[in-house]
Amino acid sequence: MLQNDLKIARALKEDAGDLLEYLNLIGGESDNLLFGANEFHMSIAEEEAFIEEISNSAASALFVAKIGSEIVSVANIAATPRKRLAHQATIGISVKQAYWNLGIATAMMQEIINFAKATKVIEIISLEVNATNTTAMHLYKKFGFVAIGKYDNFFKFSDDYYADAILMNLYL
Repeated sequence: MLQNDLKIARALKEDAGDLLEYLNLIGGESDNLLFGANEFHMSIAEEEAFIEEISNSAASALFVAKIGSEIVSVANIAATPRKRLAHQATIGISVKQAYWNLGIATAMMQEIINFAKATKVIEIISLEVNATNTTAMHLYKKFGFVAIGKYDNFFKFSDDYYADAILMNLYL
């Protein structure tokens, strides 16, 4: 990866339009996301409101990785404010296909973990990963995530094609 060229920062309201374009593009690049091409239906105003809301949270964040002005990766971590569940957070990471296998997902994962540790509230990071996505599972295991279960037929791609999800946790 071009370490000096990659800049990771919290998303800003000004990123909303580029974020929506990025999300609708990557949805068609992989079956490992929760949405397909052009299935991310939010207006720029709604995305700006979401960015503002998550920016005001002490235990949730949305990160963008850019090379130049191009968004090449997005990662989020979200914790609930409910006291009994505030120690848990869920995450999601995506990388634009042209930038796969360059270490960007690793850099984003480290950013998420550093954020979670800094909250001093989050103790468990959870995720679901397509059971066929061995590359992602390798990444998660590298950071200490452990498989805690399987969700049969989690992803539905058509009336007769499903994929399972592996549930994984990282205990900080």
